[in-house]
Amino acid sequence: MDTLILADQMFDGVDGNTRNKQGMRISGGRITQVGHQEELKKDVAPNTEIIDLGNICLAPGLIDSHTHVTLSGDSKTYAEMFTETDEMMALISVKNLQIHLRAGITSVREHGARNKLGFVVKEGAERGLFPSPRMLVSGRPITCTGGHFHMCNEVADGPDEVRRSVRRLVHEGADYIKIMASGGGTEGTIPGRASYSVEELHAAVHEAHHFHKLTAAHCRAKESMVRAVDAGIDLMEHAEFLDPDQIMRFDPDLAKKMAESEIWISPTLQAATRYYDIAPLREKRERIGLSPAEETKLAALEARMEIRLDIMRRMLEFGMKDRIVPGTDSGVQNFAFGHLDYDLQILTQIGFTPSEALISATKTSAEAIGMSDQIGTLEVGKIADLVALDGDPSKDIGVCSRIRAVFLEGTQVS
Repeated sequence: MDTLILADQMFDGVDGNTRNKQGMRISGGRITQVGHQEELKKDVAPNTEIIDLGNICLAPGLIDSHTHVTLSGDSKTYAEMFTETDEMMALISVKNLQIHLRAGITSVREHGARNKLGFVVKEGAERGLFPSPRMLVSGRPITCTGGHFHMCNEVADGPDEVRRSVRRLVHEGADYIKIMASGGGTEGTIPGRASYSVEELHAAVHEAHHFHKLTAAHCRAKESMVRAVDAGIDLMEHAEFLDPDQIMRFDPDLAKKMAESEIWISPTLQAATRYYDIAPLREKRERIGLSPAEETKLAALEARMEIRLDIMRRMLEFGMKDRIVPGTDSGVQNFAFGHLDYDLQILTQIGFTPSEALISATKTSAEAIGMSDQIGTLEVGKIADLVALDGDPSKDIGVCSRIRAVFLEGTQVS
């Protein structure tokens, strides 16, 4: 049965404009026609389901390029989270994915889970055992001995072992390959130091590309960023410009090199800036005010955030705006699910317009994860993943926090 969805406004994600009195016809989960309501209402088949959403704005479903769905995001340490059994982690995933879906996030990249959990959770979602965004999974992230996320159990040292890891993951069902190019939050690792040589990273890229799989590299250290670009990594996570003393220092030569390579960047800004702590304090200040201690805490958090945002602003000077995609890093620390909107708010603070911020989470993200022919814009032939927003996102990015309905493949799921 065909479906006709009508709305007072539509942001199709193609050019950043919002149009009035729009709609789309959907058949078999895909968009077959987009246009003005009056045109769409002509020659409607008798069995067509008509959904008039009224005073809302239709937009493409949001894409979160960086999640850890098996982790709880409830302020536990990595060590504490990884005491959970695989079975419990699978149940945690079901909850997290549903929270993300209700927030308008219709596609996610799962950036690293223990054992075969990522593959199992994806299969459960595809079987329809629980509501879930579309999932792309990396399986276990490849890491060095004792490296970041070594507890996921895909340790590889040297180019040959890295190649074997890529082959193993691809044959298990990995949609793309994730490699930990620097240390991170895992105890004992060093965020400001690279974990892999260019040769090791290149082995991962070469083998992944042989199987037509994209690569993503966790890069907090500046030296890992340099090596990732030299190795041909497709997408760089975090990009914090950390020196070995754990201080972020922007490097214009590296930024130029990144821009020239056309690497995709997922800076995970809400994680890097601790926006999960900042946003509630700001909201409380507007609602009832803050205590002196809370004001002091918020000021310190905002000062730290500005260091990170200044680095991002300087990156934009190198023409990288259309290579940046948002990612929540949800699941680790206190990074709760359901808040890709935080990333979009931050992007507008570094120089994105509201339209550009939303395009980064839709069209640009679809390009970065290799799915631009399927999702990311509301065009004929694309999968009908949609969100209904309470307002015009080209004028106010805040409407991305006010989701009124979510559709997966043309079916309303929230």
